[in-house]
Amino acid sequence: MKKIFLIGMGPGLPEFLTVQAIETLKRIHVFFMLEKEGRGKEELLRMRRDILDLHLGKDAYRLVVAQSPSRRMASSDYNEGVKVWHDEKHALFQRLIDEELEEGQNGALLLWGDPAIYDQTVSLVSDLASRSEGRLDFEIVPGITSVQMLAARHRIPLNRVGESITITTGRHAENCDPATIDNAVVMLDYNASFQRFRDQDMDLYWGGYLGCEDEILVSGPVDEITDDLLRIKSEVREKKGWLMDIYLLRRRKDER
Repeated sequence: MKKIFLIGMGPGLPEFLTVQAIETLKRIHVFFMLEKEGRGKEELLRMRRDILDLHLGKDAYRLVVAQSPSRRMASSDYNEGVKVWHDEKHALFQRLIDEELEEGQNGALLLWGDPAIYDQTVSLVSDLASRSEGRLDFEIVPGITSVQMLAARHRIPLNRVGESITITTGRHAENCDPATIDNAVVMLDYNASFQRFRDQDMDLYWGGYLGCEDEILVSGPVDEITDDLLRIKSEVREKKGWLMDIYLLRRRKDER
């Protein structure tokens, strides 16, 4: 049997790995890394290599790098576009496991944050395992998430007493009724949907490159910081070629 480990690597720097993740690295025969298109891909791969170099030793591991399928969203049907993208990744994972992993060996993917939060790799590998007729197994090694890091860096609790917290996507924030949002962590928001929440009496806690050396934090009333934050996002994306960010939208309580 072959086995795939999906290892949560945390927000980026090597010291954010859990002890369980570090011990799991030592059991891996082949590490798979997917290279994305565009500027910044070298830095994203380097961050994973830095983790392996620190915990295993430089060049003391086998690494297979493959080109990640591009997400082409030309279709007006969002769900269909995502399905095509996932089908291509599914086929890629199957090929890598068939060609690069020998019987009885362990392979691994280092995944940002925690594999179970907004990462479809778990679903894809789970499907491969279910179709393998017992020839493939997989295990998830949880990691520190950007959600946790956001709250820690801003020194705030994630939720308020007696209130719930929602974790959602930029796509939802871009299309929902702003009045339905009270406490929401928003991920994957390329279009900066927080600007829709002006005049809503809300505060924003934003973090870019959380847990990395060039981490950026911005917080304050949405009405006051939106313009500056839009400028910051544009500047850093232009400089680095990529941006991973997350934020908390929180409606102010009426203290009267």
